[in-house]
Amino acid sequence: MQESTLFTIGSVILVSLVALSGIALLAFSEQFLNRILLMLVGLSTGALLGGALLHLMPEALEKMNADEAALFVLAGILISFVIERFLHFRHCHELGCESHAKPLGTMMLIGDSLHNALDGILIASSYLVSIPLGIMTTVAVLLHEIPQELGDFAVLLHSGFSKKKAIFLNLISAFTAILGAILALYLHSFVHGIETVIVPIAAGHFLYIAGSDLIPELHKETSMRRTAAQFICLLAGVGLMWGMSGKAHNHGEFDGIHGQDEIHHDHR
Repeated sequence: MQESTLFTIGSVILVSLVALSGIALLAFSEQFLNRILLMLVGLSTGALLGGALLHLMPEALEKMNADEAALFVLAGILISFVIERFLHFRHCHELGCESHAKPLGTMMLIGDSLHNALDGILIASSYLVSIPLGIMTTVAVLLHEIPQELGDFAVLLHSGFSKKKAIFLNLISAFTAILGAILALYLHSFVHGIETVIVPIAAGHFLYIAGSDLIPELHKETSMRRTAAQFICLLAGVGLMWGMSGKAHNHGEFDGIHGQDEIHHDHR
């Protein structure tokens, strides 16, 4: 339990610091960043899909039957829809998003804070299941956060915030992931096995982000050459998740693919 707590806190701090990636806007040209953003979106799309289907779903099916797992995945999708619909949570993956009017800069920060808190809950819950699953979840979240934070920072600047204030507010919003992680760890001490329920919810969350937020962004590209590059990045994201699964498979570490390790026996 202590080891998983240390991994959790370290991971959510790392994820939160990704908010500082917005500073890259000040160091690189807009043309260069626009060129790489959708490549990063492709990579994060593959990582989220691979993480959901190659890691989280097999783990969920180890703990519950297929019908139960499907219901919790659906719950994860619906929770993500509610966040997006009622808090206007939509991330920008371009540097010049004219659809984001000034008031949406503030709304984006509110929605982003809730989203980051949810990420913290998912990361903590994954570590409570096993260290390898927690690392996988952290990597998938990190790969999504980088293009997201770049786009969000651009939106805040477009909404009229100064550069210093945009960096500060984005960082504060990102650190809600730590609060989410602490909440998950706290609830775990009172509700035994809560991570078993949250894992398939995390899978639904990942699938929703990939399907409703990221893939539509990839469809905006009209150049066949860049579309091919995006697809390669998407496959690389899936391959990364597959490689993490395969490496654990070879060493008997990833219990989502093979049985259950000592951590699982401790939770029983």
